[in-house]
Amino acid sequence: MGQIKVEKAPIDGLYVIEPTVHGDSRGYFTETYNKRDMREHGLNMEFVQDNQSMSVKGVLRGLHYQIKYPQGKLVRVIKGRVFDVAVDLRKGSKTYGKWFGVELSEENKKQFYISEGFAHGFLVLSDVAEFCYKVTDFYHPDDEGGLAWNDPDIGIDWGVVGEYGGSADPSGYTLPDGTPLVMSDKDKKWKNLKLSK
Repeated sequence: MGQIKVEKAPIDGLYVIEPTVHGDSRGYFTETYNKRDMREHGLNMEFVQDNQSMSVKGVLRGLHYQIKYPQGKLVRVIKGRVFDVAVDLRKGSKTYGKWFGVELSEENKKQFYISEGFAHGFLVLSDVAEFCYKVTDFYHPDDEGGLAWNDPDIGIDWGVVGEYGGSADPSGYTLPDGTPLVMSDKDKKWKNLKLSK
């Protein structure tokens, strides 16, 4: 034990993980996943798939979840910087509809574990970001669900400039430096949580 530091987020089921990084003048080495270390911290998930994506500055992906086949996700950034967010969708949870976010970057090497039952999304803050994540269930294209990224009842503070206009379309929203938000057509159509129940 001792290769990772695990911090529980204010919402049960979310964990920020910091690996030990061994560095010198040549570069660095770190373990990005160790099943034994995870289990010593009570994290007993089994992963079935690894994914990687690349996005440019201002891209907002999410908020996504699978309905019948929920996925736990262990996410990290290997290039650039993102603001990563999870929203509690577990029926009966005392934090239902609450969110938690953390900055992940190639510099801080933090990882974020999001248990099953959460919606997930991220906003790219650097020119380019490469994002890697392990999942506990396979991707089921016919099982997708989503939430509006700017749902006022959830109230995620993405750190963007703009005013809620009643839809998930990001037109008129920017990063503080003026970079416009970019989303897929599908993500622009997600509804607010109260409309998704």
